[in-house]
Amino acid sequence: MRAAVLGSPIAHSLSPSLHRAAYEGMGLHDWRYEAIECDEAGLPGLIGGLGPEWAGLSLTMPLKRAVLPLLDTVSELALRVGGANTVVFSGGARHGDNTDVHGIVQALTEAGVAPPRAATILGGGATAASALAALHEMGLDEATLVVRDRARAGETAEVAERLGTALTVQTFDKIDIVLDVDLVVSTLPAGAADGLADLVAGVPALFDVVYAPWPTRLASAVAARGGTTIGGFPMLLHQAVRQVEMMTGRTDVPVEAMRAAGKTAIVSRAAPAS
Repeated sequence: MRAAVLGSPIAHSLSPSLHRAAYEGMGLHDWRYEAIECDEAGLPGLIGGLGPEWAGLSLTMPLKRAVLPLLDTVSELALRVGGANTVVFSGGARHGDNTDVHGIVQALTEAGVAPPRAATILGGGATAASALAALHEMGLDEATLVVRDRARAGETAEVAERLGTALTVQTFDKIDIVLDVDLVVSTLPAGAADGLADLVAGVPALFDVVYAPWPTRLASAVAARGGTTIGGFPMLLHQAVRQVEMMTGRTDVPVEAMRAAGKTAIVSRAAPAS
């Protein structure tokens, strides 16, 4: 059987290391998992050309929303979030789902973060939408979204409405007034939140979706003040675990072997070339 992660760019993806470690640990020696460069324009043709040996696909940016019209069925969660990061092929049909939400919930739970009373999310993209859904799943019914331009909050605001979550939108120049919260979730790219470190330092808990380099300046500032910090790797790990379960139909997924393989891949990438 075959599976792959699609996206553009895709060379950085940790998914091959995680899924291959799962296959090895589960004795699925005839399963293959690869990374395929694919943009939105190429997605319909690629999916349409896959044969019966394909079990599923992992999707990263910019394909999570673009894939929805190409699917036969879509989970309620993926519809609410507005994006599917997982496609499972079964019975000749394409089923879309979202495991990012599961990954975020598991990452927070694993770190001992209690369901927050109040939370602020930095950034307004697809990951922010998944974070909003994860917090909703943990019982939060209102949140604050911080964006550079209010116009960039439109899609995430629509997600909040579908979830039934009250959303307040604020801009980064006024971030100081929305940090009296239990949890800050940063969905910003590596380095983009560095200038906010001193402002955010006092929050009790930070979930930063960046996994390398780690710790980020934001995480270091929060940790120095005694706060709990969670990086993006646990989210990637647990969303991949759920994908393996869905694609193989098995629940005996070797989580710790996947964790070790992912960490090894991160370290090897960070090592200077000899």
